[in-house]
Amino acid sequence: MADNEATTSRSPLTPVTRYLRETRAELAKVTWPTREEWLRLSGIVLVVTAIMAVILGVADAIGSQLIELLLRL
Repeated sequence: MADNEATTSRSPLTPVTRYLRETRAELAKVTWPTREEWLRLSGIVLVVTAIMAVILGVADAIGSQLIELLLRL
């Protein structure tokens, strides 16, 4: 019975506080990239995104033309 009283008298913020402390501890373990690595990797992501946007745009345009051609038949 004493155990139940001890658990109910805890602050409701205890799980939140514990989560924030654990999150902070995990973030301290992360190996963050250097500025040069960050810039290089961000550039790669932007270039790949632009290339994929062009490819998908062209595919969409071709698909639209094909559907329009099929609907005219």
